[in-house]
Amino acid sequence: MLSDIFYWVLNMSISAAIAGCIVLLLAKIKRLPRGIICALMVIPFLRMWLPFGMGSEYSLMSLISKVTTRTVFIYDGKIPVTMTNFTMAANSYFPIVYKTNILESVFRIAAIVWIIISAALLITMVIIYTVTKSELKDARLLRENIYVSDKITSPAVYGIFREKIILPREYDADELKFILMHENAHIRRKDNLWRILAIVTACIHWFNPLTWLFLKSFLTNSELACDEAVLRKCPENEKKNYATTLLNCTESKNLYVSAFGGAKLRVRIERIVSYKKFSALSITAIAILAAAVAYTLLTNAT
Repeated sequence: MLSDIFYWVLNMSISAAIAGCIVLLLAKIKRLPRGIICALMVIPFLRMWLPFGMGSEYSLMSLISKVTTRTVFIYDGKIPVTMTNFTMAANSYFPIVYKTNILESVFRIAAIVWIIISAALLITMVIIYTVTKSELKDARLLRENIYVSDKITSPAVYGIFREKIILPREYDADELKFILMHENAHIRRKDNLWRILAIVTACIHWFNPLTWLFLKSFLTNSELACDEAVLRKCPENEKKNYATTLLNCTESKNLYVSAFGGAKLRVRIERIVSYKKFSALSITAIAILAAAVAYTLLTNAT
């Protein structure tokens, strides 16, 4: 049973790797809004959880299936439901019957190694999260959901459902406006929840090195997307002040929080300085492009 689960986890991971690489290439287009890139980056993570999907002749997997993979049909109706089978190591499915005894042994051993390391990573992450949360219990309330603590060096959002903005003990009141705008953008986007889900996904698919690359890209683009959310509300002449505020904040090393200094500062400063607001027509065109990309990457071959 465990080897059967790992068989499909491996196939999901391969599908996710292909979809994620396409999204990473799109992320190289600097003019695309980072919020759109974050939304598209959800696609490979969804691929890592969904073993089946709607079949479509316009799917990227339809093109790939002609040479490297096989489609397993769950429901062969008007709108087929299929599973993408990259490994092609079995003669039949549900339950899986492997082509050779050697393949069966390999998948059995691999499944045991996979579940042990996944469990160890998840337990480690839970411990780190618990310790981090307990260290901030003595944070002092400033107002509303804003707290101050001497245990952090950079402003950040803590919590998943009842988020708190926690500031370091020494902060510049003149810069507080931009800090709160940035952190409230994280709260509106539920970035801490998405962050936890992405980390859990990476722990499950630890064996795929691209998973960690996708996680890093997702976290970085989340910060950039919040920068853009701030800049959309700021007059042009305040971009320099926002960039200066960012430079004055220490980069956060905490994996579980959405921090004001939580991504590469040089990249963020460059994007802030060069940022230009999008027209309604541009946003519409980009949204249509994103929807088309999502459709081709989330659907399976027929």
